[in-house]
Amino acid sequence: MPERVETTDPDGVDFGWVMQTTFVITIVVGAPLVAVLSTAVDLPTWGARAEFAVRVGAPVWFVTALAVFAYAKRTQEE
Repeated sequence: MPERVETTDPDGVDFGWVMQTTFVITIVVGAPLVAVLSTAVDLPTWGARAEFAVRVGAPVWFVTALAVFAYAKRTQEE
């Protein structure tokens, strides 16, 4: 039987896992956070709404990615 395609043996941090986990956590936590924060701001046009989502969502994504990477690095070293 051939080896499964999704099997990996990464050297160091598994960046695929980091990217997938970052994506899921950002959607689960970041989307509601952006929605709640948008209630306090006047967003009259779709362009303003999109710009707000990017301005708030990008830092959420970045912080989440750093936290997930730090977690992966810490658990790898143990």
